[in-house]
Amino acid sequence: MTINRRKFFKVLGVTGAALTIGRELKAAPTGKADIEFRGVLYDSARCKGCHGCEYDCADANNLPVPEPAKNMAPVRKTSETKRTVVNEYNTSKGKVFVKMQCMHCNEPACVAACLTQAMHKTQAGPVIWRGEKCMGCRYCMVSCPFDIPKFEFHSPNPKIQKCDMCYNRLKTGEMPACAANCPNDALFYGTRRQLMSEARKRIVENPKLYVDYLYGEHEAGGTCWMYLSPVPFKELGMKTNIQKASYPALTKGFLYGVPTIFVLFPALLLGIQQATKKDNETGEE
Repeated sequence: MTINRRKFFKVLGVTGAALTIGRELKAAPTGKADIEFRGVLYDSARCKGCHGCEYDCADANNLPVPEPAKNMAPVRKTSETKRTVVNEYNTSKGKVFVKMQCMHCNEPACVAACLTQAMHKTQAGPVIWRGEKCMGCRYCMVSCPFDIPKFEFHSPNPKIQKCDMCYNRLKTGEMPACAANCPNDALFYGTRRQLMSEARKRIVENPKLYVDYLYGEHEAGGTCWMYLSPVPFKELGMKTNIQKASYPALTKGFLYGVPTIFVLFPALLLGIQQATKKDNETGEE
């Protein structure tokens, strides 16, 4: 069977149009009302370093009781037994405390990297790990720009441990345990819109107290956990080289192009082969 050039380009054009239409349909609105993510605003100017949030987190998530933290000790990181840690930094304005945990990105790199959708961005905002779907590849650990997910290497039934913003509490209308019990109001829970409004209000009312910047508003495409600070964030050991666009956005162009290449390129080769075959047969005759 041979195919002439006109038929070949007609088929190629229809295939390309179908792919384009399909892509547009996928991007069309679903008609569902947008649900605004919820998150937490952490104010390091109000934090007194009581470490109570570490104990509240451990209690709410059935984790080992944290060992008493020594201020000005080596900087601690989250681990398979600690979903959040509070560190003390000696800054240009004296000692300042910083709480660290999962940032719950708006477009999480860990979710994009997960092959089985074990990492999942919920409509409420928290990024959660679903153990029944996990195959243990640990791509989420490699992809996270904040180095948060931790793997239980020494467990016979290992899990990925990270803050899930007390998702089970949120489903019953409660706040995350750390925000509900903070004695110094360093943690403010609400929608991202409320968090940004409250942060700007505090900066305007106390311009000498705060750095005029809200960390997490734009980092990695925006996060559900945001920070206010009395000193530049670099002094608090926070990553200031995080890009503003989401990390999954870097691969969108490539991923959209892959289906097109897989469908159109074979069709192109087939058309060339058939057209060449016909020319060869004509020449031989």
